[in-house]
Formats: sequence, structure tokens, C-alpha cells
Amino acid sequence: MSSLELKDLYDGFRDPNVIKGYQKLIAKEAQKLPRTINIMEVCGGHTHTIMKYGLTQLLPKNINFIHGPGCPVCIMPKERIDHAYRLAQQSDVILLTLGDMIKVPGSLGTLQDARAKGADVRYVYSPMDALKVAEENPDKKIIFFAIGFETTTPMTAALIDIVIKRNIKNIFFHINHVTVPEAMELLIEGSDNDHCIDAFIGPSHVSVISGAKIYAVFPEKYHIPVVVSGFEPVDVMESIYMIVKQFNEGRSDLEVQYKRLVNFEGNIKAQAFVEHFFEKVDLFKWRGIGHIPRSALKLRSEFAALDAEVIYKELLPYEEINDHKLCICGDILRGRAKPQDCSVFGTACKPTSPLGSCMVSSEGACAAYYKYGNLI
Repeated sequence: MSSLELKDLYDGFRDPNVIKGYQKLIAKEAQKLPRTINIMEVCGGHTHTIMKYGLTQLLPKNINFIHGPGCPVCIMPKERIDHAYRLAQQSDVILLTLGDMIKVPGSLGTLQDARAKGADVRYVYSPMDALKVAEENPDKKIIFFAIGFETTTPMTAALIDIVIKRNIKNIFFHINHVTVPEAMELLIEGSDNDHCIDAFIGPSHVSVISGAKIYAVFPEKYHIPVVVSGFEPVDVMESIYMIVKQFNEGRSDLEVQYKRLVNFEGNIKAQAFVEHFFEKVDLFKWRGIGHIPRSALKLRSEFAALDAEVIYKELLPYEEINDHKLCICGDILRGRAKPQDCSVFGTACKPTSPLGSCMVSSEGACAAYYKYGNLI
């Protein structure tokens, strides 16, 4: 990799002087650390901030980032993508989903492939776009393949609410919403903790909805600090400083750096809305990680008439499917490896021809390393 000039790092920062100030503060605090600390940024948005602005180059060598599973497209298993593919193949179905999801490969191919073969697959910017599609296609079944963490779940709930109140008969839902804390716990418990996670940078957009309270278990039970951070480079640098200070002061606390939008309780109304329509699934498979108990949502039974998984139960496949043998997305999502450790990274696996989900999503770690690799 080519060497970096400081201007390469500071270009695009909202406030370079503040960044430089935090760089000095972190360097001073890091001198007191007895060993290297490993900080997992859970959210893919934070991964891209770290990579885009070359933050690793601003930090001392005894602060190491571990890239976590906070990308809803990256963790979507092939089995669920195959569900979408099969649904899209039905002649009377229009399948809708969000952005990057159409490019993620399942065992049958991507939703892009399905569209090339004649399926009506469309990506939307908002779940509410389904209303217009349904109105324009009254003879079609509109199936919204819903994905995302706690951030996007209220929007799906809002769409369900409108469908029911307006008595819309041709919109249905395939629910794939997952929740963050259960995956974080899995990564630090038992045999899965064969690497060391010393602290978490908590997802900010998730926390706007759920509140910082969902991370309280980590300092209380595991003695692992959590700092909920915003996405600007200055936010991430301040969060790192807060984490290092906790270590030097012998603390394991839950702190919120992103106070301009996040509080402890979160959006209570949005939480109640989600609770009304959804309940926890006993087990949900995360791509590359495995089955995590109570880490996803499904429609409550009273809304089964809207549930595509119920309606098309006989059509949908449920066999376990392995990922590509050369793909190490699972290890990357667990924080065991980094993208450049993969033998096919940047060669056989690129954004234009991805073998794994981490290269497809705009929030995926592999996509970030590929796009901003000159800043490593």
C-alpha cells in the first residue's frame, strides 16, 4: 500500500482541528494502556467511517478495530434469499426490497438474476413505496421482503398499520428484521469468544429507536465498555477517547457519545408500535455466524393473513445451505479476520462479482476495504 500524507486523512473531515485534538488526547491516554485493546465497531456505517477517513492511521498501534456483524444485508443467510427468489418467480408476484439486497447471492442466484430471468423484482427507498406499487398493480401480489435492524423495523410496522387500516388486499410481508444485542452477546460468550473483544462502539441509528438501554448488559454482566457513537469522524474519535479513558480509569460503563440523538430509553412510541405487530423468533440464522436465539422478529399470529411465509409455506425451501468455501465473511462478521485475510478478496471477489455478502452491501466490511483500500 502507498504511504499516506496527513492531508489524505484530514480531507473531508467536518472539523480537522477537533480531530487533531482528539488524536493527541487518545495518544496520550493510550500510553497508559498495559496492552493492546480490541474495539469492535458493531455497525457497518462505523466501519465505513473508519476506512473512508483512514482513522486507523491516526491511532496508536495499541488500539485495534474488530469489524462486527452490524450490516443487515451481510448477515442475511442464503436460505432467506432463496425465499425471496422463489417468491419472485411467482407470475402474480412483485417482490420489493431495499437497495443492496437484490445483489446478495443465495444458492439459486441473486434477486438481480431472478429479475434477468423475468421475475418482477424492484428495490425501493422506503417501505411506503409499496403503497404506490400496489395501487398501480391491483392484480398482483406485492410482497415486501423486509430487512434491517431496529432502525428500519418501525417503518415496516407503519406500512403494516396502513395496509390494515386501508384494507389493502394485495400487500404482504416476508419479515427478516433482526436485533443487535443478541449477536453481540453471542460474540463474547463461550466458545465464540476465541478472540478478545475489549469494548464496543455501539450502533447509533439502532439506539435512536431502542435506546442505549439495550447495551446495559455488557458492562453489567460482562464488564465490557460500550460507547454509543455517531457516524462523523469526530464522533468516532471522541468515542475511542471515551473508551480508552474507561480502561485507564478501571471502568466498564455504558456511555452515549451521540447525545444529540440518542438517550437511554429511546423512542418509546416506535418500540410500542413494533411490539404491537411483531414478536421474537425462537431461532434465526445469521449468515456466517449461525443460529442465534431470539435475535429476529416475525409477524404475530393475528397478522398471519399478511405473512408471506405463512401463505407460501409449501413453496419456500428450508434446507441448511453453506456459504462459498473460499468466502470468509463468517470470520469477518465474528471479528476473527479482516477482509485482506481472504484469499479471494479483490480478485475473484469484488463488488461487481461478489462471492460473499460482505462485499455486496454498501455497509459491508469487504466493500469498505475494497473502496477505501488506498487508505489502509
